[in-house]
Amino acid sequence: MTKAELLFDLTVAAGDGWIGEVPVGGSFRITDLEGNQAVDTLFYDARDYTNRYSAVDTIREQGAVYLTTGSVLRTVNGDALATIVDDTCGRHDTIGGACSQESNVVRYGEHTRHQHACRATFLRQAIGWGRGLDKRDLTHNVNFFMNVPLTPEGGLTFQDGVSAPGKYVELRAERDLLVLVSNCPQLNNPCNGYNPTPIQLTGWAAP
Repeated sequence: MTKAELLFDLTVAAGDGWIGEVPVGGSFRITDLEGNQAVDTLFYDARDYTNRYSAVDTIREQGAVYLTTGSVLRTVNGDALATIVDDTCGRHDTIGGACSQESNVVRYGEHTRHQHACRATFLRQAIGWGRGLDKRDLTHNVNFFMNVPLTPEGGLTFQDGVSAPGKYVELRAERDLLVLVSNCPQLNNPCNGYNPTPIQLTGWAAP
């Protein structure tokens, strides 16, 4: 697709986060620099944070569990937030949720309680944004590049990612979009190959 004005181009370290806006018609790319890195991402209508991403509505409307090129990310009101317009990875999770210190303890044991987690990154970025976002606004997320196969019984498994160095996913904003990213620090399952790595975030205005 034709690119216009560059809005941002930055590297996010493993375990760190980012928050920012992408105007309607603009595009937003996440690049997996070293491969096998999960990128937990929240999306909001930038003019109404209550109109936020809904995994339930997105899955229902597209009739598929995983996200890829052509997937339209829907809000709790059924509005289109963003569309995946280019995807060199091929499949992204939106049912595995974001790791937290509490879920780490439940899944992996008390010894993980001190470890950093995505929900902590989300909250730190939201509070730093300083425009009304708080803990109550942390809801459904997309896990870009994360491989979470469903079992025949309906359970979830966390497996090695299906990405590779340089793979990327690109989205077009269907309305003014607020994006909140946690570059996942998870060490206890193979979603990051047990070795979290940096990602690149690039955004452009509408062409």
